[in-house]
Amino acid sequence: MARRDAALRAMRDHDISQRRACTLVGVDPKTVRRERSPDNPDIRREMGKIAEKRRRFGYRRIGILLERKGITMNHKKLYRLCREEGLSVRRRRGRKRARGSRSPMPEALRPNQRWSMDFVSDTFGASRRFRILAVNDDCCRENLGLIADTSISGDRVARELDALVRLYGKPESIVSDNVLCRERFAV
Repeated sequence: MARRDAALRAMRDHDISQRRACTLVGVDPKTVRRERSPDNPDIRREMGKIAEKRRRFGYRRIGILLERKGITMNHKKLYRLCREEGLSVRRRRGRKRARGSRSPMPEALRPNQRWSMDFVSDTFGASRRFRILAVNDDCCRENLGLIADTSISGDRVARELDALVRLYGKPESIVSDNVLCRERFAV
């Protein structure tokens, strides 16, 4: 430790190279590092000013603005300086989505208060796939309709629900995968 300090002192006071100072003191040159002064303080200041005004600019766009001011440098050095200054652009978080209410769904107490709707799928043997739309009344647990087809579109679901409304009357609400839907039906 003392030899390394002596080598550093010799490099600083006598302005000699690292290799020569280490040879004179008798230390391995790989263990002694010259203390680096912070490089390019004026460029760092300019980068800080740009990043303060333009928070969403990354190092490449900061480099372009520095070039417009007459400061040019290697992109690798620019990246290193930006990292050392902590000017990296923070990643945006995803959009928050409404989760709905977390309260438990009230129980249906009378017929046509709430219907449940769900899709079930299976295959014919190992090839053709088919889907079934199941509509149930939650109060009396009655199956109001099973609609089977290889493909069921949204228009088809609306037509089938309209037909069930004509048969059983209009429900107050329909639940699909525990999501409450209060749509108006054409009667």
